[in-house]
Amino acid sequence: MRISPSLAPMTWDRLLSRRRYPEQPQLHVVSDAPPVRGAFVQDYDRVVFSSAFRRLQRKTQVMPLPETDFVHTRLTHSLETACVGRSLGRLSGRLLMEADDELSQQLPYFDADCGDIVAAACLAHDIGNPPFGHSGEDAISAYFQSPAAEPFVRVLSPAQRADLQRFEGNAAGFRVLTHTYPAHSSGTAGLGLTYATLGAFSKYPKPSVVDDDDKTGGISEKKFGYFQTEADRFRHVANDLGLLPKGDPAHGFYHRHPLALLVEAADDLCYRIIDFEDGVKLGLIDHAEGLHLLRQMLADDPTRPRTVQWLDWREELGYVRARLIGKLVAETAALFASHAPAILRGEYDAPLIQELSCWHELQQVQLLSVERLYRSRPVLQIEAAGFEVLGGLLDAFLHATFDSTASPRARKLQQLIPAQFRAVGPQAGLSAFEQIILLTDYVGALTDQNALSLFRTIRGIDLPKGF
Repeated sequence: MRISPSLAPMTWDRLLSRRRYPEQPQLHVVSDAPPVRGAFVQDYDRVVFSSAFRRLQRKTQVMPLPETDFVHTRLTHSLETACVGRSLGRLSGRLLMEADDELSQQLPYFDADCGDIVAAACLAHDIGNPPFGHSGEDAISAYFQSPAAEPFVRVLSPAQRADLQRFEGNAAGFRVLTHTYPAHSSGTAGLGLTYATLGAFSKYPKPSVVDDDDKTGGISEKKFGYFQTEADRFRHVANDLGLLPKGDPAHGFYHRHPLALLVEAADDLCYRIIDFEDGVKLGLIDHAEGLHLLRQMLADDPTRPRTVQWLDWREELGYVRARLIGKLVAETAALFASHAPAILRGEYDAPLIQELSCWHELQQVQLLSVERLYRSRPVLQIEAAGFEVLGGLLDAFLHATFDSTASPRARKLQQLIPAQFRAVGPQAGLSAFEQIILLTDYVGALTDQNALSLFRTIRGIDLPKGF
């Protein structure tokens, strides 16, 4: 590991930038007027009203293609994570303000801003995920690693190949938030979010390929956060926020925005506890065993009076889960506040939840979820089908796009692809890599049902039922 020269810590006035890419001037200064609908609330609203967010209602969270209403989709998971994230951000901000009078004077609405930024970033954290959950990312990666994709990837640079062969929903999400298709308009801002929210969204502020000498071994290096198509844009945002580089800033490899740790924590708490709750409600995890484990984490005082007699274990499960999340939010916020100086110096890069008092029990929850929920037969069957569906769609559309003979079949398949995902009109002349990224945009944006239906249609297994 390369030992970098000492750098000045990140500063909150820059980290909470209200600037929006790319036209607006720098807006670091916070107004003295009380916020009504501030820039970060606008970020939240922009995500809510985006078509990419709306499609999450039909994308897998735990159970692919769920048939029961209480099982979470990506949309409900994102909404719940945003709620937890807002509480985490506001409580963490309040603790920091109480400990630092200068911060309170410089940024009088720091706690509210932190809450709104984290909520907006949490709301968007899964916006780039493809169909069929995390197995969808694996399916896209597996296709580009397969011999079938060799003709398309062999002409690409190592970094471009890595983008595809290690396909990452976080990088796709950054593209969704910041890219506007020339076929749609001449704009270049995507959803036009503030730099602060984009920074908090970026849990993995690095490209898919980095110099080993720049690595520090932190959790933020586990995945990557942007494709080569967005490299310049990401570096611009990171440098404007004052994120600390790892190694040469030109490499595009940075320490996290501090609020990204709270986004990660909110996601970790929600998917561990609420996915577990889904498993209990589905009967995949025994409800007595599940409730016992959650009560262990809650660790109530045994002398605490019990004023309610539960007659339905499902209602008790929801009550215990709600209280547990409240407890863990308070504990996580205190951890963040205590580590804030080190985080600002780029010296802390670990999941906050690993320091929670119930970390051992959280690991047990995760183990049970993996064994009985994520590896349950219905989940495995549909995820396996996802490999065939996504790989099949990519293979068909890539061959059609790069068919030099312009065969009738290729022309028909190309016409099925919306114009914004093809190198036509204002998008003519794109490189091979950019054209492939467009196709992954298209396939990744599909819902589970849309992907399955389109696959069946192009294979001739089924025909559309009409308009």
